[in-house]
Amino acid sequence: MDSNKRSKEFHRELKEAYFPAIKTEEILNTTIGEELKKASNDSGNMMALVQVQDDGSIGRSWTYEELYKDCLELAKRMSLRHKKGTRVAVWAPNYPEWVIIEYAASLAGLILVTVNPSFQEDELKYVLEKSQSEELYVAKSFRGNPMWDIAKKVTDKIPFVKRMIDIQDWDELFGLNDSGSESLANSLPEVSPRDPVQIQFTSGTTGFPKGAKLHHMGLFNNAKSFQTRMGLEKGDRWLNCMPMFHTSGAGMATLGCLAMRATHYIMERFDAKNWCEVVEKEKINFLTAVPTMFVEILEEWKKGNYQESKLKGMTSGGTSVPPTLVKELHQTFGVWLQIVYGQTESSPVITLAWADDSLENLTNSLGQPLPNLDVSIRDPQTNRVMGLNEVGEICNRGDNTMLEYHQNPDATSETIDDEQWLHTGDLGTMDAEGYVRIAGRVKEMIIRGGENIYPKEIENSLLEHNDISEVAIVGLPDEKFGEIVGCFLKFEKGQKLTSTDLKSFIREKISPQKTPAVWVEIDEWPLTGSGKIKKYALREQLSAGLLHVLT
Repeated sequence: MDSNKRSKEFHRELKEAYFPAIKTEEILNTTIGEELKKASNDSGNMMALVQVQDDGSIGRSWTYEELYKDCLELAKRMSLRHKKGTRVAVWAPNYPEWVIIEYAASLAGLILVTVNPSFQEDELKYVLEKSQSEELYVAKSFRGNPMWDIAKKVTDKIPFVKRMIDIQDWDELFGLNDSGSESLANSLPEVSPRDPVQIQFTSGTTGFPKGAKLHHMGLFNNAKSFQTRMGLEKGDRWLNCMPMFHTSGAGMATLGCLAMRATHYIMERFDAKNWCEVVEKEKINFLTAVPTMFVEILEEWKKGNYQESKLKGMTSGGTSVPPTLVKELHQTFGVWLQIVYGQTESSPVITLAWADDSLENLTNSLGQPLPNLDVSIRDPQTNRVMGLNEVGEICNRGDNTMLEYHQNPDATSETIDDEQWLHTGDLGTMDAEGYVRIAGRVKEMIIRGGENIYPKEIENSLLEHNDISEVAIVGLPDEKFGEIVGCFLKFEKGQKLTSTDLKSFIREKISPQKTPAVWVEIDEWPLTGSGKIKKYALREQLSAGLLHVLT
């Protein structure tokens, strides 16, 4: 397994913060449905999909041949009701039917609109109306959320949603038309590699989400490149506890396993104990999780009597990954956590660490760009390429880029410039070898008395304190300075610090003007569906007097 070790082509000495694409991998001019058909033909007897049920037990499973057969049948049913390019939405947790609907929609030339299962009435209405979805696959309920009842209430008011389908009712899923599958054998439309296949609504850390329209070739090749660098091989087992409505679940995990002919274990709901038992009993090789999950996993693994795992690799991203967590995971499982960076609009992976990176790059960087991607750091105002290690906006360009924001040309033109650079809105730096480091969000940059302050620098410094587990730096309005620095944090279990303690610690590391003026202890973070902290929500909660300010 050498694909997760840095090849000679990626040893570079850059002069500026621009990493031209390295073309070490072929870009496949293909569709998702075509790749599933290939897998059925060349690896039909291999296990493709395994259900991990809510209680952690193993449920149903499909070989690649069985999976393709079911997906093809559903695609034929779908194409009877919808013409190519029609939007259909799925609102459900990580059921295996989610994967089948994803593949079936791609075979039928439809566009799958993915919806967060924690959404409530207004949020569901927003997504359905913005996407103009004609059909909704929905679960009865999830974590106490009465999804079916909410969906019925919403769709009754939206005339273009023609049908609701219970995703867990197999007969309803496949019995929507009396015509037999044989009579529909030639009914599927021709699908092209750059046809849209999914609309994924962005996490919305700064406001209302936008629908990123992604295409077959971009999603599939990005997942393939991601898993190649992870080191996933044919027959390996990947445990997916990331949400399917997000590109980490529907792209990196689902399509990555397809590309490498690996087995996709889909976990209905994350639970640390269930996770540890599945990793042990099913001999899982690879996985991804967010940092908060890994904290719970480590606690459970230490107190449980688990045998040595068969893990070969694991990855995390979406938010800050403390260096101490990376080291502790390596001590526990014997593999290095490969930090990944991306965003929905990029299908989603932009950079990823290598398994044999230096400790510094493993713990304090986002890795190097994937093959076939141009990545640069640019001045947010002038668009010029920044110098090495200078803070600017992370931009990337390649076949991974979304087609557009659905029915939002203004937002599209603001994000993708005339030279096809996608502007991520994230601030970062690039060193001479092309390793990227995050510095915050362009819109989250704090301007205190005319001085630019980057939240990530302060967050990283605070995470070096052993009693702090998680932190978010947010700009707060101030009459004198325009903005001041606010710090929202969680302490390690059983630990407490005062604002005096915290100021004393941080002033040894950063200048006084960057020192937070307000310190707030958090019990539960307001999170997006993909695990990112909604910083604007923290600002709103503090303003409403709902949070505990430390003295």
